[in-house]
Amino acid sequence: MIKDNQKYFTRLQVILDAGVIILSYLVAWYIMLASVSSRDVGVLPPEVYMLVLVVIVPFFLLLYYACNLYTPMRMQGRRLEGGNILKANIIGGLSAMAVLYLLHQMDASRMLLIVFLFLNVTLTFTERNIVRIVLMNARRIGLNQKHIILVGYSRAAEEYIDRIVQNPQWGYRVLGILDDNVAPGTLYQNVEVLGFIESLSYILEGNRPDEIAITLGLEEYDKLERIVAMCEKSGVHTKFIPDYGNIIPTKPYTEDILGLPVINIRHVPLSNTFNMMVKRVMDLVGASAAIVLFSPVMLLAAILIKLTSRGPLIFRQERVGLHNKPFQMYKFRSMEVQTRKNERDGWTVKNDPRVTTVGKFIRMTSIDELPQLFNVLKGDMSLVGPRPERPQFVEKFREEIPRYMVKHQVRPGMTGWAQVNGYRGNTSIRKRIECDLYYIENWTVGLDIKILILTVFKGFINKNAY
Repeated sequence: MIKDNQKYFTRLQVILDAGVIILSYLVAWYIMLASVSSRDVGVLPPEVYMLVLVVIVPFFLLLYYACNLYTPMRMQGRRLEGGNILKANIIGGLSAMAVLYLLHQMDASRMLLIVFLFLNVTLTFTERNIVRIVLMNARRIGLNQKHIILVGYSRAAEEYIDRIVQNPQWGYRVLGILDDNVAPGTLYQNVEVLGFIESLSYILEGNRPDEIAITLGLEEYDKLERIVAMCEKSGVHTKFIPDYGNIIPTKPYTEDILGLPVINIRHVPLSNTFNMMVKRVMDLVGASAAIVLFSPVMLLAAILIKLTSRGPLIFRQERVGLHNKPFQMYKFRSMEVQTRKNERDGWTVKNDPRVTTVGKFIRMTSIDELPQLFNVLKGDMSLVGPRPERPQFVEKFREEIPRYMVKHQVRPGMTGWAQVNGYRGNTSIRKRIECDLYYIENWTVGLDIKILILTVFKGFINKNAY
């Protein structure tokens, strides 16, 4: 049975990960030892570096566990797993740097640590993909399969079967459906309705499936308690697939409040304290580095603005941020000075006469956005997130666009998923919100890094920025 095998697969995965960590460290040490430019490795004797493995291996395995890398691969995508591997190694690397700093250990090679992290991410991702391919091929030929009985014929049951049929590599096999309203013998995707729900107890005794999936329609939820009681009595693992796809079209999750299950209608990874801390550290480090990197550009922009037009260097504008709280967003001034009423009333349009000559260039190249790096340091904004809007437009869009206000559950960003997909300036607000919701529900460290990289190639210069 698959439920008996899972613990052995997990133990094997831990052993493989430990082996990769050791191999990555040893290869990194050998590369640095052989490198002429890295003789600092030789400052400490080899046995000291080898002794560090006693700490590194269990520490990284604990990080992998904390980053959900030992949940079953069956339903976990490569991107999510890769993001978790990267997150664990970033946290491990930052922790190691902090320890070396606190211990005033100047002889330990920092470059060795960087090479180790690079190798460890690459080799761990490769190793896990090899394991994934082996398991997928085994499931395709009928090995390592999980046998399931569905209780209830509904839209949820059909959608669940559709996904299983489309993904044979998951290794799920639906033995049949039990339902009181559909005639026995009815087929859907070659899955047969076996009988009525009352026969569940006999099926559980005779067939011993790996799982029961309760897929009742909304109108039959009064039967739920009795069905769960039967499943619990048999000891078979049971899961509930609610039929609310048309009511809550998002990614809900359940939390436990002193024994009371509460369904949250939207999964927001950044509501997790650990994830918030990781993102905030990335923002502080990234914004500080960007300020240093772009300081010559900002200095030149400041000089040109002052030489070519009268008025303040920095333009401050109220925007709506995290938890609907207003804040002052900074930009280099790119327009002639206006009255508050004129500034408030409208969008910037193509060939807008208010835009200065220098302003046109810095808007097109996004240089005018660079002062927002200081908003990031203050905590008003993040490097990546939904773009913030002015209060009057927030009031307008909240009434016109469904789920518009969900974007304020996370910090607004200098760049975002919408911007790198071309939804910037005079483009569809609805499409922007769709991109923002995707980002909010699917945030990972890897997605943030991807957006930052895409911003370099696609986000700085944009035809819709005027």
